[in-house]
Amino acid sequence: MADVQPDPGPDPDDEVVEAELLDDPPSPGATPDADDVSVESLVADLERVTGERDQFRDAYQRTAADFDNYRKQAQRRVDDEVARATGGVVERLLPVLDACDGALAHGATEVEPIVAALLGALEKEGLVRVDPTGEVFDPTIAEAVVHEPGDGGEHIVSEVMRAGYTWQGRVLRPAMVKVTD
Repeated sequence: MADVQPDPGPDPDDEVVEAELLDDPPSPGATPDADDVSVESLVADLERVTGERDQFRDAYQRTAADFDNYRKQAQRRVDDEVARATGGVVERLLPVLDACDGALAHGATEVEPIVAALLGALEKEGLVRVDPTGEVFDPTIAEAVVHEPGDGGEHIVSEVMRAGYTWQGRVLRPAMVKVTD
C-alpha cells in the first residue's frame, strides 16, 4: 500500500507573497518588464526597423530595375536575331535580283513585273538598293573594282556594275562600281 501523507495545510510563506501582491497591484496593461523598456529604446528599435525597411525597399527597387534592364536587353537580342535572320533570307535572294537585272539588261522585259513586285515587297521590310552613280565614292557602301583616269579631283562613281543593298541600315552587299579618279 502506498503511503498517504496528510495535507499539511496552507504554507505560511504563501500568505506573505499574496499579501505583498495585494498591497502593490500592477497597473493595467503593464508587463513585468515595462520598467525596463524606455522611450529611448523604443525610438532606437523604431529607427532600426525603419532602416531595415529602407534597405529592403532599396534592394527590391534595384532588383526590379535589374530585371527590367534584363527584359529590355533580352528583347533587343531577340529583335537583333530576327533582323539578322531576316537579313540572311534577303541576302540569299540577292542572286535572284541580280539574275533579273541581267535579264532586263539583255532586253527581257517580261521579268519587269516580277522584279518590281519582289523589290517592292522587300523594300517595305527595309531593303534599299544602293546605286551611287554620279556620287562621290563611299567605300562603306561600294566596292571599286575598276579605276579610270579622270580630272584628278574626287573619286566619282561612273558606273554601277552590280547593285548593292542595305537591309534596315546595315550593308548586306556593297555595290560593285567603276570609279573615275
